[in-house]
Amino acid sequence: MTEDTERHAMKMAKKKAARDKIMATKTEKKGLVIVHTGKGKGKSSAAFGMIFRCIAHDMKCGVVQFIKGGMSTGERDLILSKFTDICSFHTMGEGFTWETQDKTRDTEMAQAAWEQAKSLIRDESNHMVLLDEINIALRYDYIDVNEVVEFLTNEKPEMTHVVLTGRNAKEELIELADLVTEMELVKHPFRSGIKAQIGVEY
Repeated sequence: MTEDTERHAMKMAKKKAARDKIMATKTEKKGLVIVHTGKGKGKSSAAFGMIFRCIAHDMKCGVVQFIKGGMSTGERDLILSKFTDICSFHTMGEGFTWETQDKTRDTEMAQAAWEQAKSLIRDESNHMVLLDEINIALRYDYIDVNEVVEFLTNEKPEMTHVVLTGRNAKEELIELADLVTEMELVKHPFRSGIKAQIGVEY
C-alpha cells in the first residue's frame, strides 16, 4: 500500500472502532413518533418510503390522508391495486382548505379521519401508521393538538410507529416526537412557473 492509502485505512479503522463502540450502546427498541414538517418538498414522499419498506418486509401498516382528496397518486393507486391485504389506505379529506372553503365540513372530515387514525393505531398488528397532512388539520384547529398528544402518549401501542406529516407542525407535537425532520426549501420549480408533475409530486 502507498503511504496515502495506508493512512486512509488507519483513519477508517479508527472511525469504525468509534462507530462500533457507539452502536454497542444502542440496544433499545420502541415504536417511534415521527414528524416530517417544513416548507420543503418531500414530507409525504419520505413517509411513503417508510410505508413501502413495511410492505416490502411483509409488515402490516396503514395510511390516513387528512387533507388530500381522492385524486390519483402513484402511491395511493399502487397500494390500492396491489397491497390492500397488508396496507389499509383511507383518503378522508376532500382537498386543500382553500379549495373546499367550508370550515365546518373540513372540521367534520378531519375529525372522521382522526377517528380512523386512532382505530388503526390501536390495532397492534399494524407496524406503522402514516397520518398524512395531519399537521395541516392541526394548524387550522380542526383537531385539538392536545388530544393527539394525549392519545399518542397514553394509547399508542409500545411498538407501533406513527408518522405525522405536513408543514407547520405544532410545538406540542415536536416536543412529543422521537424523530423530527424539517424539510428546508432551497429551490422549488413551482416558483419558476412549473406545475406539479406526475412521478415527482404525485
